Amino acid sequence: MEWLKGIVKATKLYWGLALLFAVGVLSSPVSSKGHNIFLSFGNLSDVFRQISVTGITAVGMTLVILIAGIDLSVGSVLALGSVVCAMLLTNEGWSSAYLLGVPAVFLLAFLVVLGVVSFAVKVQRRATQTGAVPGISKIALVAALAAAFVVAALVASSSASKASVLLVLLVVPAVGLMLGAINGVVIVGGRLQPFIVTLAMMVAGLGIARLTAGQNTAVWPVYTGSNATQDFEALRALIFGIIPVPGVIFAGVILLFWIILRFTKFGRYVYAIGGNEEAARLAGVPVWRVKITVYAISGYLAALAGILYVAQYRQGKPDAGMGLELDAIAAVVIGGTSLMGGRGSMIGTLVGVLIFGFLSNILQLNNIDSNTQLVLKGIIIIVAVLLQERRSSGWMFFLSQLKVRDAPERSVSSQQTETGRHGE
Repeated sequence: MEWLKGIVKATKLYWGLALLFAVGVLSSPVSSKGHNIFLSFGNLSDVFRQISVTGITAVGMTLVILIAGIDLSVGSVLALGSVVCAMLLTNEGWSSAYLLGVPAVFLLAFLVVLGVVSFAVKVQRRATQTGAVPGISKIALVAALAAAFVVAALVASSSASKASVLLVLLVVPAVGLMLGAINGVVIVGGRLQPFIVTLAMMVAGLGIARLTAGQNTAVWPVYTGSNATQDFEALRALIFGIIPVPGVIFAGVILLFWIILRFTKFGRYVYAIGGNEEAARLAGVPVWRVKITVYAISGYLAALAGILYVAQYRQGKPDAGMGLELDAIAAVVIGGTSLMGGRGSMIGTLVGVLIFGFLSNILQLNNIDSNTQLVLKGIIIIVAVLLQERRSSGWMFFLSQLKVRDAPERSVSSQQTETGRHGE
């Protein structure tokens, strides 16, 4: 029986998803033709489309929580990304979107080129078994700066016309990476709590999004084929008429970071820092670099989700991501990632996002009002955390303490009764 208990514990998250799916099938209304609406391709496609925005953001949040951090700014970064995306697609000429985008692209290009050159040098050293070449780091730095300047200049020169899809996919995530890197630098350099730093960025990001969009602009509408390129429609299309492109992008992001966490040195560093940061530092793990990278990735993915938001809702809004950080954290926690860090996986996050998505869909199909939906989601989050963190022993301890507290009262009352009897 022990092996059976082990299997149940290892797969309990999947059983939860399967149970919720079964509830969806059984409780689903039926169409006029007698078809189960929940199981229809159209409904399932909508679910995967809707979870893509939260899911991509949750991937970055998983990395942050694995290092025992938190990122409350992802909603504001997504909103800023949606505004920058909409402005790039619909505006001609220099704008505040380029004012943010050009420095961000410079930073992204510099880091990418520097990383590639440094990696190539390490590979060459191992192949030739030679030591460090004097001055090679300066050459790599100069090459990275030159390449970054060229890329930033090309982006700036493209402001004369409306942006293409490729330009949007380059610039917008770069803006998120820049803000995420700022989070990481302040947390590491200032030795501040991630909660405080990312809370400040959440507020500042909302202000930056409103300033970028314009004081009197609540929404930037995007109409493909009219005020924006028709090619942008590809980001909301259906592959083979069934699979939504945003869902495919989400699946690709999940797969990529599952591979990174499972098979790379960076992934091992992430788990090591979350497990015991001081021990990881003493073991030679570059803690500050890993932390900054993780927060930069979180910002990058949040801004990427902002592009998909624009593709789905055809607009950029300064408050588009309001509450998204809570949904992302909830999905990650439901997926079994510990808020204490060091334990969790991308597969768990995928299951958590699916549970959240199917739950919302089931409630909507059954016409449950939005307030009740929030209450039910909150209950499910608490239950999931209790199950994943294995807190049942805590309840037993709580009950045992109540019994201990009741025991002296019973003994005192019994003594009083006994004294009364002797007095009589």
